[in-house]
Amino acid sequence: MYYLDFMFFHITTIIFVFFIGIILLVVKRGTKVYKIFGKVYIILMVIVTIITLSIPTVVEERLFNHFGWVHLFSLLVLYTVPITYLSIKKGNIKVHRRKMILLYFGALAVALVFTFSSVMFYETFFEEQWIHCS
Repeated sequence: MYYLDFMFFHITTIIFVFFIGIILLVVKRGTKVYKIFGKVYIILMVIVTIITLSIPTVVEERLFNHFGWVHLFSLLVLYTVPITYLSIKKGNIKVHRRKMILLYFGALAVALVFTFSSVMFYETFFEEQWIHCS
């Protein structure tokens, strides 16, 4: 797969995660609908993380010629998702709720701002699209 393919899958998945997160913030907790959306949300977060780790950084210094600072958010997700899953299975709703809200507003919001604030992102993604459309 190419860089633009990973970017497309990454952005598409994040859009779903963003809207499912909003649904989870609005829907009554503990219901069947909430649990289904919660499971889908967790699965998509892991998929987003795997995709993110596959995308090399373009705008900053690279570690191992691939990773940048934004990849630290992927590590945060890989750390937080199992903890939140185990905490809800153990009945620790307070820890689960706090970590999931922090994950949603922290990792997603900060990663989106970090990524979309980059001029290089626009140049790489959109100019490349125009070249292929010509």
